[in-house]
Amino acid sequence: MGGVVSRPGLAIPFGRDGGSRFLPALTLLMVFLAGLALAAVMDLERALARWDQSLTGTLTVELPAATGAGDKSLDAALAALRVAPGVTSATPIDSAATAKLVAPWLGASLSPTDLELPRLVDVRLDPAARPDLAALRARLAKAAPGATLDDHQLWLDNLARFARSAELTALGILALIGGVAVISVSFATRTGLAVHHDVIELLHLMGARDGYVARQFERQALRLALIGGAGGLALAVAALLALGHATGAAAFLGERVTLLPTLHLRGWNWAVLAVLPVVAGLVAMATARLTVLATLRRLP
Repeated sequence: MGGVVSRPGLAIPFGRDGGSRFLPALTLLMVFLAGLALAAVMDLERALARWDQSLTGTLTVELPAATGAGDKSLDAALAALRVAPGVTSATPIDSAATAKLVAPWLGASLSPTDLELPRLVDVRLDPAARPDLAALRARLAKAAPGATLDDHQLWLDNLARFARSAELTALGILALIGGVAVISVSFATRTGLAVHHDVIELLHLMGARDGYVARQFERQALRLALIGGAGGLALAVAALLALGHATGAAAFLGERVTLLPTLHLRGWNWAVLAVLPVVAGLVAMATARLTVLATLRRLP
């Protein structure tokens, strides 16, 4: 009797339980979706930090396209900017570089001379003495009528709101996946309890406690969840790598444009994704244990 209760193997024949066969497939799907959602959150967070860092301390001045050889507005704008307090440099962006900025949308077949692009000036600020933007705009408008000053803040704020909304959506998806995982494991465990009711009664007659029975189910749930989680992680990694390579496609006028954002996942990001099967296994194990204990306590 004591040998049956304390033997390290599983005392319940789970091989006859058809319901548990669906748990690896469900875990595979959930880890796959969770991996994609978590990768999106991490990539968005890194992209937002990168954009914020690259644009902090910079301004962009936009002037209308040159109307003739006598147009001196660019020189006047540069002169006004370079003597403004808090400005460390003002560098004009040539037409070729400006055309390259719009190449992803218009293609590279059009030369800069074919496009009436505005003239841009890259302005760098002193982080210790930021200029008065209102005064700088007034100075710029007086020197070069029609010039506009963009401090990127409105663009960054809109981008940050979009990124935060996307992150909250992805985190909501993760929470939903976790809830579905708990419900699925609980349902599979209750089904197993019903299928193996006679075996569980026999174990109780032989002296097994509820904790021993719960350990049988939690070990089975952990094993199945790890198997499914490993498969889901493999599929998620394959999908992310495929998305990383699918950043270019044939487009208008035979040019290649970027249709999908490039993923920038670092080593620690992949390490976080690698933990997902373990998390799925622990969730399945804890859910199975709690479900078994709660169900057995209600039995006469």
